[in-house]
Amino acid sequence: MYKELESCRDFGFKDQIQRASVSIISNIAEGFESGTKYEFLNYLHIAKASAGEVRAQLYVANDVGYLNIQKFQYLKGLAEECSKLLHSLIGRVKGAAMEGLQNKSGPNRDEVLYANILKEHGMEMTPQGIRKIN
Repeated sequence: MYKELESCRDFGFKDQIQRASVSIISNIAEGFESGTKYEFLNYLHIAKASAGEVRAQLYVANDVGYLNIQKFQYLKGLAEECSKLLHSLIGRVKGAAMEGLQNKSGPNRDEVLYANILKEHGMEMTPQGIRKIN
């Protein structure tokens, strides 16, 4: 988003869509580190809502001419894919037989399970957050 809108002079709009974009990954990471399944789910829902906000802002960007139709369609497709992945991850976490780090003792099975769920969706957890695997 930063790259695609670097020449945009509407600083309020640019700030809003960039913050919404960053909020997606930030909430996934914060939820992952929260320590409970239910907090993680809450943050995943917030991340999904931010993806919806990004889509809405992309429509505005297209309508006022900040993006051409090709860039709009490309970015909207990425935002939609992000929402779908989050929806799937939410379903998997809901159905998982785990409670979170705060409620467990012994080996950290939750981190292994989260990592496997992310891997199934082509993502991985890094010290910087979640990233797509090439």
